[in-house]
Amino acid sequence: MIMIKNKAALAKMRDAGQKLAQVMHDTLPTVVSGMTTAALDAEVEARMRALGLHPACKGFKGYRHASCISVNDIVVHGVPSPNVQLKAGDCVTIDIVGISQGYHADMARTLIVPGSVEPAPEVVRLIAVAEQSLKRAQEVAGPGIRLGVVSRAIQQVIEAAGFGVLRDFVGHGIGRQMHEDPQVPNFDTGDEGPLLRPGMTLAIEPMITIGAPEVIILPDRWSVQTRDRSWSAHVENTVAITENGLEILTQIR
Repeated sequence: MIMIKNKAALAKMRDAGQKLAQVMHDTLPTVVSGMTTAALDAEVEARMRALGLHPACKGFKGYRHASCISVNDIVVHGVPSPNVQLKAGDCVTIDIVGISQGYHADMARTLIVPGSVEPAPEVVRLIAVAEQSLKRAQEVAGPGIRLGVVSRAIQQVIEAAGFGVLRDFVGHGIGRQMHEDPQVPNFDTGDEGPLLRPGMTLAIEPMITIGAPEVIILPDRWSVQTRDRSWSAHVENTVAITENGLEILTQIR
């Protein structure tokens, strides 16, 4: 069942989204070579709590961290660890979900760890294409548009650039629950899907790879790794369908 949010619910989601975007804005510049992913997670959690956001990931199905930190060939759901130390040139995704007044917001960004190592041009292009595909989805989505049109637009941007699109993980509806209907694939399923209506809220999240899109789940039961060990990128925004078009609730200002 797709939940339609009223104005009061959208206001709460907007609050969650703006606060979460502020956390991301403040966190991205702090990522440096030598820090561990556990230290990065601790910084994220401190910023979330300072803004009155509850870290939704912490405690979700036994998960013990405030964020997912995915490095290089880990596409999504990377588990923060004191044993994983970031290096200059690494490709890192920060994925965070916050709750405010009972409503969720979800977002992710991928960046290259700065330092003396020149980033690989293909990795720079990978991140740029992931961002372009999200931007394209946001341009296409709106009231009266079928969800399948949005999914197809994401795939077209990614595959035109020669990158792979994950099939095993997709975006989703969001609201009182972290994951609600509908699913939001990043590829053409052959089904036009539901009609987008005002009050629908979605987490749109392209997940792309330099190589093949097949993935495996590591023994920690969370980290999703590319089967061919190619590097990956993941970007995400929570958005709302309104009568006037699409509103990005996690817009970084």
